[in-house]
Amino acid sequence: MKALILGGDGFCGWPTSLHFAANGCEVLIVDNLSRREIMERLSAPSLTPIRPIERRVEAAQDIGNISFKFCDIANDPEQFKAILAGFNADVIVHFAEQRSAPYSMLGGTERSYTVNNNLSGTHNLFSLLVELKQYPHIVHLGTMGVYGYNDDFGEIPEGYLPITVKQTNKDIVIPYPTNPGSIYHMTKCLDHTLMQFYAKNWGFRITDLHQGIVWGTDTDLTASHEDLINRFDYDGEYGTVLNRFILQAQIGHPLTVYGSGGQARAFIHIQDTARCVYLAAGCPPEVGAPIQVFNQISEVHTVGDLARLLHKQTGVDIAYHNNPRKEAAENSLKVSNQGLCSLGFEPICLADNLMAEISATVGKYENRLSRSTIQSRARW
Repeated sequence: MKALILGGDGFCGWPTSLHFAANGCEVLIVDNLSRREIMERLSAPSLTPIRPIERRVEAAQDIGNISFKFCDIANDPEQFKAILAGFNADVIVHFAEQRSAPYSMLGGTERSYTVNNNLSGTHNLFSLLVELKQYPHIVHLGTMGVYGYNDDFGEIPEGYLPITVKQTNKDIVIPYPTNPGSIYHMTKCLDHTLMQFYAKNWGFRITDLHQGIVWGTDTDLTASHEDLINRFDYDGEYGTVLNRFILQAQIGHPLTVYGSGGQARAFIHIQDTARCVYLAAGCPPEVGAPIQVFNQISEVHTVGDLARLLHKQTGVDIAYHNNPRKEAAENSLKVSNQGLCSLGFEPICLADNLMAEISATVGKYENRLSRSTIQSRARW
């Protein structure tokens, strides 16, 4: 299988690229390296010393057939078209989007960049494939945030909601109502609408993975060589909540809980991200079928429960801050993940020994830590 991984240099994209290569795929990473630029702009480098992409790819040759091309898919459609034509992928995995909700809400520049980058990149992908008459399976990394965070309709299903229309008494299925909480989440909602259009009009086979919050540092593959190490974000804009909490506990920094801590969220380990994307890539929907949606999650926890768990284990205090986000103080959340489980997904769930993985990383690279970046700067 020839796999084109858009955004394959990122936190989720890099481990996924290695996983595909290790399973015998010919992998081409396409990335504009913008995440590295944003890291410099925010003065918030990865805690781990991630290598230049060329060095990463060279080291990855021991794992499988993997290569890299630089391209800004949102702003250089001609180069992107040439890459698509030359590689002729069987599956395209689309990670190439600005992925941080807080970053997307920092200000006007960040809002505009997130919208222009995410939507233009997605549209260019499908528009160029139509021109080339190529119809690979597209696997798009979405987010649980498109649903909002509540169980108003019961357990959140995978993408679609069965309803009865009162006027006709007919039972139909509609896309689950979207309720984005940030510009980033909004772009994922619009991505889905855009993809529905292309699936309907050109018969694209598309899988949209609504992923939970990713935690963890490395996979077995990224940990196999120092040049393959994954990035570890701990700043207030890109650091995911559990990774930030464990880092804070490791260095004795009060655990930063925004609001009451009653916000329930879905979580998944980084190794499971790579596994799930690969499973989904091997199971495309039929031509003409609606977009296939899988909820890519392992378990649900509240932010407060995670903080209290770490406080109990480490004794580090919990610091409650005014919530910078417009969201419910607390919510309940039930989520179905039966689609991926039916393909053989066996989730890695939160356990003490897995927290040790992050703690070991923090201890090894603590000298690279900048405490000034821990607090979130975004307000909305």
